[in-house]
Amino acid sequence: MKFTQRTRGLVGAIAVALSLALPASIIAASSADARVGGGSSSGSRGSRTFSAPPSTSTAPSAAQPFNRSMAQPGSPGMSGPAAAAQPNKGGFFNRPGMGMLGGLAAGFLGAGLLGMLFGGGLFSGLGSLSSIIGLLLQIVLIVVVVRLAMMWWQRRNANANAAAYAGPNAGPNAGPEIGPGPQANYRNAAGFGFGSSSAPLEIGPADYEAFERLLSDVQSAWSEGDIGHLHMLATPEMVSYFSNDLAANKSRGVENKVSDVKLLQGDLAEAWREGETDYATVAMRFSLVDKTVDASGKIVEGSDQPTEATEVWTFARRRGSDWELSAIQQV
Repeated sequence: MKFTQRTRGLVGAIAVALSLALPASIIAASSADARVGGGSSSGSRGSRTFSAPPSTSTAPSAAQPFNRSMAQPGSPGMSGPAAAAQPNKGGFFNRPGMGMLGGLAAGFLGAGLLGMLFGGGLFSGLGSLSSIIGLLLQIVLIVVVVRLAMMWWQRRNANANAAAYAGPNAGPNAGPEIGPGPQANYRNAAGFGFGSSSAPLEIGPADYEAFERLLSDVQSAWSEGDIGHLHMLATPEMVSYFSNDLAANKSRGVENKVSDVKLLQGDLAEAWREGETDYATVAMRFSLVDKTVDASGKIVEGSDQPTEATEVWTFARRRGSDWELSAIQQV
């Protein structure tokens, strides 16, 4: 199909709009996961921040790398793949998890600008109805290609992360059998099992109870916007992210309300000690009611119906202190 210079300018202009609209649509699609840490990976895991935690039966897929972290790659204790991993840089076309999409969007933007420079106008030059239909078909094709490329890129990153384990692989069948006794109840009642049999730090029933309690308490404090309580439940780094997210909701005139949090299944991915600090990374699948309401109480995102989520939480504990939430990773 032949196009005039002005028609090509229109194609370029629409491509610019498309490149700007796609990232916005992705953000809008993920905004429904408004719970604490929903849709992003934040925090630190000590020297293992830039190493993917082992997979478990609860979270067989690789955990996403951190979008927000105060840890620096190459710090003491990191080497090999962990030291080589770099945090995502900022920038409009270099948002976390959007490397391929960012490149395509930048290409569309360049094409659109050139088309506008050498074309004769923005909405002139369409010679017939067939030209309009052809143009729309090309736009639809561009959207499909970009989405397929984005999905391929995300799968490729997930496979790469799965190969960067910091410790021995702990697959669905890696844990020891849990026989009769108190620990058996954790798989059946509280939902916790064992995803790794070689963790150098022993994690007992009281620790699992603390993890489940933190899952509920952190969500509750977030829902109430209680920063003071969050300081008692999470590290200062995590509280800083929560504060920023709550402030962003306030600027939009909305509040995220989370309730009925219930742990369904959990597995220990790894546990270790660094100096005076203990770390435990746990994969958790849980149900909750996650909704965002405006000032009048009207639901603008989410619903009153329970939904399920699977995340990887890392807890930290200094010697003689209680466990605190140190990181949340999406899977």
